[in-house]
Amino acid sequence: MTSLTVVIPAYNEESGIAAIARRVLAVRDDLARIGVDELELLVVDDGSADRTAAIVSALDGVCLIRHPRNRGYGAALKTGFSQAKGELIGFLDADGTYPPEYFPALCAPLLNGSELAIGSRMAGAESQMPATRRLGNRFFAGLLSLLTNQHVTDSASGMRVFKRELLDRIYPLPDGLNLTPVMSTRAIHEGIRLAEIPIPYRERQGRSKLSVVNDGMRFLGTIVWTVLTYNPARPLGLLGVGLFSLGVLAALGLVIARLAGITSLGPMGVLVAYLAALLPVVGFDLFALGATFNYAVSLFHARPVRQGLFGRPIFDPPLDRHFWWMGLLAGGAGIALGAASLVLGLNGWGVERLWLYLLGAAALTMLGLNLLVFWLIMRVLEELSHRQADIQADLACVP
Repeated sequence: MTSLTVVIPAYNEESGIAAIARRVLAVRDDLARIGVDELELLVVDDGSADRTAAIVSALDGVCLIRHPRNRGYGAALKTGFSQAKGELIGFLDADGTYPPEYFPALCAPLLNGSELAIGSRMAGAESQMPATRRLGNRFFAGLLSLLTNQHVTDSASGMRVFKRELLDRIYPLPDGLNLTPVMSTRAIHEGIRLAEIPIPYRERQGRSKLSVVNDGMRFLGTIVWTVLTYNPARPLGLLGVGLFSLGVLAALGLVIARLAGITSLGPMGVLVAYLAALLPVVGFDLFALGATFNYAVSLFHARPVRQGLFGRPIFDPPLDRHFWWMGLLAGGAGIALGAASLVLGLNGWGVERLWLYLLGAAALTMLGLNLLVFWLIMRVLEELSHRQADIQADLACVP
């Protein structure tokens, strides 16, 4: 026997709460046909100042939970989750935008191996979503797909069903409207099996509580920060590789110009020289910082590094194991080029002929030093990550 608890967070929703509650209760028979035998409906009144609570309390088959003051969308949902009795927990908004008739379709994947089903408003079903919000949702879904290396069509859908035992893996969750993108981000990094089900979306009843700018910035920040707590190598590595590549292109442009006989730099040439010296080092630092943070995250979670820039190991052994000799090679080349420039300068070469060599010498020396520093930091963190396992292994040898 499988049971489903549906949680509806409600804040000043007197105009539509009764209708949506009745629509949820009306899917009981459809749920039974797929094997969900019990349905519990919880409405969490989040400190409403209107008649929301009074209307809900008069509805048969609905359990009302009240917050004495407004605490936020996410807080209301988490209160409902804590009181839910079902093996499956679902939720949707009180404003009529999401179709409760699709709960059977969302429950079906969970009875066949999935752990979290998301009603996707962006997967092709009929949608009345305003253009601005549609654009924003596509942006956040694309961002999450990029940062997690897993395709997602709707990162912020407010209609979902998940298995109750997932709560320990997806908590903590925020108290605000950004609960849903954080849940999606955590679920992907926790290896939770996701299913996205296309659902229609309707225009809400009453005034929207979503601020496109403020909540959009909050969504952006929480997605990025959540990714950083799981797999910092992905966002920092992508940014680092991009900057490093731009720096290398700038350096190649300078080399080509020098080979063409150009020895003096105009204003744009000075800018290109600045970028050629700066971006490769900054790009590498960001890439290495992401890899270093992955070791720290692994140490914090007490588990091996399992993510990375591409979501799976590309090099065996990992590329950072080679940083020591790469650092010695780059640093040695930089010092040698600097020494050669000094000798040429002592033999009469002017700075207009030496500037490219000096620039390359400085960049290579800094890159080599950074390679060695990050190699050392990562080896220490790796040793610490193995320490607990070594202690347990040693204790197991004690008679």
